[in-house]
Amino acid sequence: MNKIVVRNPFPAIDRDSFLTPFDKMFDEIITHSFPQINQQVGVKPFEGSAYPKVNVYEYDDKVCIVAEISGLNKKQLNIEVENGNLIISGDKHNIHEEAGAKVIRRELKASSFKRSFELGELLDGDNIEAEFKDGVLSISVPKKEPELPKKSFVKIS
Repeated sequence: MNKIVVRNPFPAIDRDSFLTPFDKMFDEIITHSFPQINQQVGVKPFEGSAYPKVNVYEYDDKVCIVAEISGLNKKQLNIEVENGNLIISGDKHNIHEEAGAKVIRRELKASSFKRSFELGELLDGDNIEAEFKDGVLSISVPKKEPELPKKSFVKIS
């Protein structure tokens, strides 16, 4: 009979609290190095916390944000637009743990989350569409036609 001995010589470090400052630092470097990204895309793709992880895609007529959010159903998610910000939030506290079990390793995130993206003037925050399937949230934000400067003629008398 084999005996399994689990020893952890390292102190417990919460992965998110360790990596989040590095994610934010990277986001700031990219934002400062390439400020035109925010203007061209119309959304600040590097703003916010690191969870959920997202991909941001630009098309001719829209910007899409795809987030990987496993372990939730669509009733546990909120998507809202407030003061020009698209906000994705949810509550992920229902991770299954059996009574009497000693946790040896914990990697599954069990908390609430909130991530926001600043929408620029070129995106239509009133006509956003979202779909959630198999742990992947897809948000489509249509682009607006830029307003042309108004021009009027003055009659000369």
